[in-house]
Amino acid sequence: MLPFLLGLLLCSDVPVDTTDYAARRARMVREQIEARGVTHPGVLRAMRKVPRHLFVPEDQRPYAYHDFPLPIGYGQTISQPFIVAYMTALVAPEPSHRVLEIGTGSGYQAAVLAELVDTVYTIEIVPELAESAARRLADLGYTRVRVRQGDGYEGWAAHAPFDAIVVTAAAEHIPPPLIDQLKRGGRMVIPVGSPFRTQTLMLVEKDRRGRVTTQSLVPVRFVPFRRGG
Repeated sequence: MLPFLLGLLLCSDVPVDTTDYAARRARMVREQIEARGVTHPGVLRAMRKVPRHLFVPEDQRPYAYHDFPLPIGYGQTISQPFIVAYMTALVAPEPSHRVLEIGTGSGYQAAVLAELVDTVYTIEIVPELAESAARRLADLGYTRVRVRQGDGYEGWAAHAPFDAIVVTAAAEHIPPPLIDQLKRGGRMVIPVGSPFRTQTLMLVEKDRRGRVTTQSLVPVRFVPFRRGG
């Protein structure tokens, strides 16, 4: 089983790395991602390229390339680098794909996806995070990412179907609208379970006939899926 960090570590207990960011990203990919079995060449390239330190608060930048999630405000976190790479590889991204992300956060997962696919549509329920992520992504040149503030449970029907869906918050169940909006032949990855317990990362696949299968992968811990935006 691939190892997962199931809790947010205390940053104060971790030594600060003062080397340059490119070198830190390269080491992150080598030691945290490749070493755990992620081999998708495009995903590895994207993880080496996207500047994770620009997607966290300034006081968290010294820890941006360490192997744990970080707080980004409003009770939300940016996932650890490994889980971002692992989930991205699971949906088998291709250059022609249109991908839906639920839970924009700071925009990091959307940026990684944008390095690999044609268009990313991402929904964030917290207005302040949606606004800052949209601005950050635009400033960094990610013009093929579209950010919307709202309730991700209903997906984004106007742009469906999607080749892949990535959900970055833990839901009690797999939202039916997301299954409906998944293209035939598509994949969705989503953490499922109680927000107060360890959840299970699920891979949802829809075959060419529209039949849906699910596979339980590994234990994870994500912030809860919020409704009502």
